[in-house]
Amino acid sequence: MTDKWTLRIKAMDTQNVSKALAVGTYLRGNEPCLNLEKTAIKIQSWWRGNMVRRTLLHAALRAWVIQCWWRSMQAKMLEQRRRLALRLYTCQEWAVVKVQAQVRMWQARRWFLQARQAACIIQSHWRWHASQTRGLIRGHYEVRASRLELDIEIIMT
Repeated sequence: MTDKWTLRIKAMDTQNVSKALAVGTYLRGNEPCLNLEKTAIKIQSWWRGNMVRRTLLHAALRAWVIQCWWRSMQAKMLEQRRRLALRLYTCQEWAVVKVQAQVRMWQARRWFLQARQAACIIQSHWRWHASQTRGLIRGHYEVRASRLELDIEIIMT
């Protein structure tokens, strides 16, 4: 913050003050006292400036630490919100998949039952048709009052 020139002036001011105190020039006339007073004011202002800069630096460092902590907390909260949103999304997706699976199962079962019923009807018609066309059943029967005489002849072609 301070350059070499400023440090030289401060060093010269402190040397002038120490020489003036040692020699006692502050007692001679008004001018050396004013110089000594100006030098003391410069030293005091330099010291106060250093103290203010140091205080500001400490305050800035503390603010920086608090800001870093707050940013990390915000990042953690954001990550928690992202994870919660991801969990909700996956739960909703699984619910949709389960509902779709149930609907598809119901549709497949309904189609299967319809196909089975159609197959049973086709089979029964086919069996009736096969019995009518494949084998010819010829028979002769007589009804008498006391008994029934039945003569059946089955011909397979």
